[in-house]
Amino acid sequence: MRNLAWIVTLAALAAAPVALCAPVAADAQLPDMRGTWKGDSHSIALGGGPHHLDTKSDEPRFTTVPFTLVIDKQDGRRFFGTFSSAQHSETVVAVVSRAGSIFMADDDGYTAGTMLAPDRMEICYVHSSSTTRVASCTELVRQTR
Repeated sequence: MRNLAWIVTLAALAAAPVALCAPVAADAQLPDMRGTWKGDSHSIALGGGPHHLDTKSDEPRFTTVPFTLVIDKQDGRRFFGTFSSAQHSETVVAVVSRAGSIFMADDDGYTAGTMLAPDRMEICYVHSSSTTRVASCTELVRQTR
């Protein structure tokens, strides 16, 4: 009987890590991304770009640009909308990973982000071409649903 107790204890301990590694995010509820989101970017730009006006400088420059993201439609983890500044507007398509990361593509670059709270997200954008480089993070707050 003592051996049986050891076998049961060892089997339980061996199975525990498997149970702990089960994907939790797959069961988590997907956020409703629809609505109007606003925030100011914290960017560094070299060269021009549709949102970051070119100052004809050979030096990288620090910029802050107000942005609006309007998410029109969502189907499960997929959504699309319009990302705009005073200088430019473009359509974006995006997905939310099972782990909760946001991946977005626009006309000429890519954005990765995360939800900070139900009505707050941070998105970080990267663009690189032969004439322009931009790295930017923006905390967006939902204004309306």
